[in-house]
Amino acid sequence: MPEILVLNGPNLNLLGTREPATYGRATLEDVRALCEAAGERHGFGIDFRQSNHEGALIDALHEARARHAGVVLNAGAYTHTSVALRDAISAIGLPVVEVHLTNIHAREAFRHRSHIAPVALGMICGFGPQGYALAIDALGAHLAGAS
Repeated sequence: MPEILVLNGPNLNLLGTREPATYGRATLEDVRALCEAAGERHGFGIDFRQSNHEGALIDALHEARARHAGVVLNAGAYTHTSVALRDAISAIGLPVVEVHLTNIHAREAFRHRSHIAPVALGMICGFGPQGYALAIDALGAHLAGAS
């Protein structure tokens, strides 16, 4: 069974308690369950990870190259700052769908720019946890078309 890496960046371990008016009350475990259900619909295993450390996220992307069919990435604030994550995505040659719980374009100006978007298959933002399932659906459609 092909596997999808679902990779979560800094502060996403605090979902459910961190600024619930902005990010909602769903926990990261709720997001994991949603991803596993979406993966099951497409016949994907889900490798679900979170790290607050940029290097660990880069290492996970490098590892994905040999293990995964694609990546769903919520890089959190690193989206707006990390050229290193952008370069890692570019280097691995896998389809990556960028996900954000909130609509980053409707928030502070510094959040409007994504270093990830230019090297991602696409971006889904503003749909809360459901965005992860939409991203898995998009990867499923993309990978089905690639076979």
